[in-house]
Amino acid sequence: MKEIGFFPAFIEGYFIALGVVLGGSLIGGIASFLTGQPPLTTVYRLSSALRIWAIVSAIGGTFDAVYTFERGLFNADTKDLFKQLLLILSALGGAQTGALIINWLTQEHISS
Repeated sequence: MKEIGFFPAFIEGYFIALGVVLGGSLIGGIASFLTGQPPLTTVYRLSSALRIWAIVSAIGGTFDAVYTFERGLFNADTKDLFKQLLLILSALGGAQTGALIINWLTQEHISS
């Protein structure tokens, strides 16, 4: 399998995390509607619960990230360590953006 460059992986990580949060929350909202639960509350709750899984899926699993950290620390390969940190930050940004969009759509944060 061909390795992709850093910048495409950076952009992909952001949008994968964004898609996991948005897609998982909205599909979960459809399921809660079909079962008679409040859909907007469920969508909001799922968006905060799916953030960590969005980050894990965006970085491609945890073992590759741990191996890269190990190689960066013990083999003094700081370039790979820095790239992995940036990929994780990209995934964090995508997950946070997805949760913020869900927060805006559901307006669960507004009390009446």
